[in-house]
Amino acid sequence: MADIKHKLVIKTSPDKVYSAITTQEGIESWWCKQTTAQPTVGFVNIFTFGQFRNEMKVAALSSNQMVKWECIQSIEEWVGTHVSFDLEEKNGNTVLRFTHGDWKAVTDTFAGCSYDWAIFMKSLKSFCESGAGDPR
Repeated sequence: MADIKHKLVIKTSPDKVYSAITTQEGIESWWCKQTTAQPTVGFVNIFTFGQFRNEMKVAALSSNQMVKWECIQSIEEWVGTHVSFDLEEKNGNTVLRFTHGDWKAVTDTFAGCSYDWAIFMKSLKSFCESGAGDPR
């Protein structure tokens, strides 16, 4: 199994980042403009990028600390993978450790997704710090 990982420091509090990664309004502001999402364990969030539909079941939540999703519907390589956001407050900032894990193999899709997630992490950071993200 392979994992995509990114670590970044966001100059704001964990509660603001947590809201950005759990609420429909937040996610639409930095990742996916066509989102249906709720911060409820068991809820299936839906993210639509043109013809691509990703369904992520909310697997675990810990307020201002952690979010985990399980991919249940998407392109074949995503199904069965897990996305997690681990938050840590440090010196008035939030350290975010992002993982898109449990890939079956390191493929061109894996590499492309690593690149795309890096761009979206930059968008998340921008949204949390300035109010302006770059969702697709």
